[in-house]
Amino acid sequence: MQISSRFTIAVHIFTCIAIAEKNYKVTSKFLAGSINVNPVIIRNIVLMLKAHGLVDSRQGSSGIKIAKCPSEITLLDIFNAVDSLDNGQLFSFHENPAKDCPVGNHIHDVLDYRLIQIQNALERELKSITLASVIEEAEAQIEKDNQTEEN
Repeated sequence: MQISSRFTIAVHIFTCIAIAEKNYKVTSKFLAGSINVNPVIIRNIVLMLKAHGLVDSRQGSSGIKIAKCPSEITLLDIFNAVDSLDNGQLFSFHENPAKDCPVGNHIHDVLDYRLIQIQNALERELKSITLASVIEEAEAQIEKDNQTEEN
């Protein structure tokens, strides 16, 4: 199982907007250059984020902006905006294990609740991390690089 790259691209988008908007008009082309993907991918993800009220973008305006305070946006908000889960479930489970097999007959009984626990733990962790903390750490790394270059 692998979560799509839309999530990490979306976090990169937010971080880039927060850091670059002070000096640049942040467009899908600008973001595509930072993320090294096609601008169409950026536009599609921005549309998803916009639909969830997380970014604001209008063609021909001042670029893409974060719609809420980064301290009010969690990684779970971003994940939910860009990665749709089948029926709200992170894990897909084969639906028809063989009932005449002792393992197949009980596999849902022994595994379903564990998968729910894992998903709940992931969601709790994503919810505990704000976009602001990611941005702050990225800014600190950039500042560290700048200080190293100056010395």
